[in-house]
Amino acid sequence: MRSRILVVDDDETQRNMLRKILARDGYDIEIASNGRDAVDKFKSYAADVVVTDIKMPDMNGNDLFHAIKQIDRDTPVILITAYGTIESAVKAMDEGVSYYLTKPLDTSNLKMLIKKAIENRSFSMGGRLDKFSFGNIIGCSSKMQEVYSELQRVAGSDVTVLLLGETGTGKELAARAIHYNSSRKSYPFVKVSCASLPETLLESALFGHEKGAYTGADSRQIGMFEGADKGTIFLDEIGEINHSVQIKLLRFLQEKQFERVGGIQTIKVDARVIAATNIDLEKAVQEAKIRKDLYYRLNVVQIHLPPLRERKDDIPLLVEHFLDKYKDKSNGKIKKISSDALSALMQHDWQGNVRELENHIERAIVMGKGEIIQPSDLPLPSILPGTYHAATVPLDGRSLDQIEKDHILKALEKAVGVQTGAAKILGISRRKLQYRMKKYGIKIDDLY
Repeated sequence: MRSRILVVDDDETQRNMLRKILARDGYDIEIASNGRDAVDKFKSYAADVVVTDIKMPDMNGNDLFHAIKQIDRDTPVILITAYGTIESAVKAMDEGVSYYLTKPLDTSNLKMLIKKAIENRSFSMGGRLDKFSFGNIIGCSSKMQEVYSELQRVAGSDVTVLLLGETGTGKELAARAIHYNSSRKSYPFVKVSCASLPETLLESALFGHEKGAYTGADSRQIGMFEGADKGTIFLDEIGEINHSVQIKLLRFLQEKQFERVGGIQTIKVDARVIAATNIDLEKAVQEAKIRKDLYYRLNVVQIHLPPLRERKDDIPLLVEHFLDKYKDKSNGKIKKISSDALSALMQHDWQGNVRELENHIERAIVMGKGEIIQPSDLPLPSILPGTYHAATVPLDGRSLDQIEKDHILKALEKAVGVQTGAAKILGISRRKLQYRMKKYGIKIDDLY
């Protein structure tokens, strides 16, 4: 039986476009032009997923969400919001909404969320939870939904996990999420920053030492592995450990035992290992910096945390989160962010990832001059708000006109045929977009 989706939008072009796109993927689609009509249709149609715009007359998307939940609390609702209504989306998520997307709408993200929502609904119908808490990890993009799914699967097991990703992508948050959603959550979570400890002290810090093991060892020291007994030990920057520590770590992964430095007593500890790194471990193995057998032991399950530049749909929600987190630093002065400032953040490359974004928002809150964060409050001198940075397209012998046409087609597809959204992506006015569409013979009906 085909999954049923109810699409709700007061914009006829938008809802008809979504109906065509989703029907192509084999879904059974019903549409409604407003919230009240959607409630009536939901009662008879019994949709598996509801996709609705937030901003609608009479009954908005938030109100529709609550009405749907009164009829069937297990039906997932996906909210679609413009940047101007991000606050409404965040409020809705606090009230139980699991999914939302921002405009211009990315259809690939929508399809991913629908698939995820249907999977979660099937879990809840079978008596399992349809939501999963991942602590302070923030993001509703398709890439983060994939990460959440992977974290959910490994949290219930005891396998060793290797977290990969650039600095600032949230590897520690992911490790904590695994621990606090596992059967070990009542026991210690011990973090070790391997790069911050001198090589001469790392082995002792991890495995402990006996009195007299070396000069200055005046008493027995219990190591971090013992401290993590029955819990989880998180080895951050695992690529920085020396070979002697690698040997002891390999033995622990194989046998769950070790000896303290300078000791002969074998210590057995039940601790789950989660490791993380921002370097290429396979390359480190080839260069003999990391033992091959240790790499294989660490790499039982590998989860990649995507850089922020690959999940920019999450930026508005992250901004709202950091605004709330640091609001006390402005004595309540900063309340929100302007659309121009948000646009600037969306265009930045974010080499420092979420951590860099958090630093920018904290600085803007402290240093901002008004109640609304403006582009001038952000230390992003290379960004011109409203400037469109087109994706690099290989020439392949095409004319400049063909390249421009391809960009317009891509923008229209990403905006689900909505010209205002496509114009915003391209950084031009709607009037200019319509002129170019006419010039190149582009028609919305021909896109899908």
